[in-house]
Amino acid sequence: METQITELFGLQIYTDKGMFIGEVEDVVIDVDSKKIEAIVVAKVNDQLFELKSFKGLKIPYRIISAIDDIVLIRHLPGAFTGSGTSEE
Repeated sequence: METQITELFGLQIYTDKGMFIGEVEDVVIDVDSKKIEAIVVAKVNDQLFELKSFKGLKIPYRIISAIDDIVLIRHLPGAFTGSGTSEE
């Protein structure tokens, strides 16, 4: 299935364990290889990340599991801080 990059903007991002990460704000493209390198996250869940003065983050495209109505990423143990995480 083909999709336009602009259709990704605004999609909510969740881990495969159901944690809300944020929303897609932008996409980083490697023009030479014609591939998506990362997605830029806005409205970041501040309970999971301590961003200090940063306003967003990038998620490498390689950890994305699926894209449809939402973006689903692999849960990376230890990647999330704050009270919103509990390892089971």
